[in-house]
Amino acid sequence: MILTQCACCAAPLPHLAKQCSRYKTRYCGPACQEQHWKEGGHDKLCKKIRRGGGAEQYHADTKYKEAVAVAAEACVEDTKGQACYICTEAVHRHTKEGLVRGCACYTTEGFVHVSCLAEQAKILREEAEENNLDIKVLGETWLRWHTCSLCKQQYHGIVSCALGWACWKTYLGRPEGNITRSLAMNVLGNGLYSVNLHADVLSVQEAELAMMQRVGATQAHILGSQGNIAQTYGELGRSEQSICMRRDVYSGFLRLEGEEHEATVSAAYNYVVSLVDLQRFEEAKALLRKMIPVARRALGENHDLTLMMRKIYAVALYRDTGATLDNLREAVTTIEDTERIARRVLGGSHPHVVDIERDLQKSRAALRARDGDYVSSIREAVGAMTTGGA
Repeated sequence: MILTQCACCAAPLPHLAKQCSRYKTRYCGPACQEQHWKEGGHDKLCKKIRRGGGAEQYHADTKYKEAVAVAAEACVEDTKGQACYICTEAVHRHTKEGLVRGCACYTTEGFVHVSCLAEQAKILREEAEENNLDIKVLGETWLRWHTCSLCKQQYHGIVSCALGWACWKTYLGRPEGNITRSLAMNVLGNGLYSVNLHADVLSVQEAELAMMQRVGATQAHILGSQGNIAQTYGELGRSEQSICMRRDVYSGFLRLEGEEHEATVSAAYNYVVSLVDLQRFEEAKALLRKMIPVARRALGENHDLTLMMRKIYAVALYRDTGATLDNLREAVTTIEDTERIARRVLGGSHPHVVDIERDLQKSRAALRARDGDYVSSIREAVGAMTTGGA
């Protein structure tokens, strides 16, 4: 979470919240500032904040240190007797932090200090910016903030969270609207998401959306930000808010880009997932019957979005308590065909394929159960007719 709470009462802060004149400590109003001063917290906190470079920087540095300590402690058994592949030391000479392991590297390259990763990413980005390198190179350097340069796997869990805070504390001083600052907010949000701190993720996402609206970001970027918030609402169990926002995001992209744009297809898929989660199957099926042909035409039969839309259509069919026998057969047929294509295109170990196979088993089970009921009902009817005629 970015610093969005009053230092005294922890209430949410507006963008232009009242600040201490000397050290920029933020309060929701004069009453809280006065109360904090009288209780003695203001003076102590402000001195620390002044030394730390301001309220936002002090907060980010504090959260970063906490996240690094948690990551190093969790990795202590895995990293015992090892050294950082960047600085070659077991304990960082300046920060005194321990090693972490958060990617797919299984040799000595898998052991590293979060501070070393952060410093490496920072230097590469600065060099690219100073030399005015093109957007492709800038993008490649940015990957270092979330992806291992050796195994090419994104850092996960607590290491991702620590790097998120490292990234944010590095770039938070840049002006609002600066692309690097915006990217840093995104890295922080993803890092918090990787450790299921969804309430904190929402704080970051809402702060990012508010900033985008203030600086006049494009409508496409704003819709993308709202889509991320809708996802987090779902994670927090706020289903109605999630589905309303996803519907608005889909409608927004439909107006902005047209129905065949990938962003529109993706927004439609996300909206349908929410509909299915809330068991609004008829609405989901109606939209999917419209959008699956669009996805096939615009993206192709093998595109992962097309495959996942066909899969969720089958789910809407077999999970519906009012499904007929024909509905269940259509679900099985649809998902069997989807599984064959997905396995060929994505490989058997891909998460999408695993997900499709799981639903294939469930759809077959639902069909078997209904087939069994159907056969039993026929037998009972025949038995009743035989008994009545004897």
